[in-house]
Amino acid sequence: MTTVLVVDDERSIIKVVGAGLTARGYDVHTTGSGSEALDLIATVAPDVVILDLGLPDIDGVEVCRRARQWTSVPIIVLSASGSDTRKVAALDAGADDYVTKPFSMPELLARVRVALRHAARQDIGEQSVFDVGDVRVDVAAHQVTVDGRAVSLTPKEFDFLALLARWPGRVLTHRMILQEVWGDEYGTETQYLRVYASQLRKKLDDRPDRPRLVTEPGVGYRLVDVTAEEA
Repeated sequence: MTTVLVVDDERSIIKVVGAGLTARGYDVHTTGSGSEALDLIATVAPDVVILDLGLPDIDGVEVCRRARQWTSVPIIVLSASGSDTRKVAALDAGADDYVTKPFSMPELLARVRVALRHAARQDIGEQSVFDVGDVRVDVAAHQVTVDGRAVSLTPKEFDFLALLARWPGRVLTHRMILQEVWGDEYGTETQYLRVYASQLRKKLDDRPDRPRLVTEPGVGYRLVDVTAEEA
């Protein structure tokens, strides 16, 4: 049975999320404490952690940072609306995804499924071909196809897309992308990303209502499978 740890100090959130997950067959553990969350991550070894950032004892960002010192368990943070800075801080500290409050249960469940798929991926460091829906990125051959159609990219466009393809569905922050693709000295040059994201969308034939390359305003970007049918 898949185990999910829900960390939130709001009893109403714990009740709703816990019931929704349990009804779908997940083994659910809950706590409202950051320190207890770290203990449970170590002892219960959950498959996914759903973590509120506004905890009374240890800040949720700090919980992410400490957990990442010894575990790669997927962490989905819950963030209050409008707190882009906090979302970025959590993602930079090692969170895999975020859901903004108020959220719908179907959305949260979809994010849990994505996180579990990510965790199931093995030997990601040795993998050279990444499929995200109809997008295929062959890092070794330096080739990209969309629904079988070859796409010509510049070196930086390719590196940008390949980085996102390695973590399909996961939000990568502006700073993460800039440092990985352009280097540490470009960590704040977000205008680069806007230009390159626009170019990539054109070459991927993205539709405005169904983009493969999704902008998370004020946070970063994610590459999604537009062919997937969520349960």
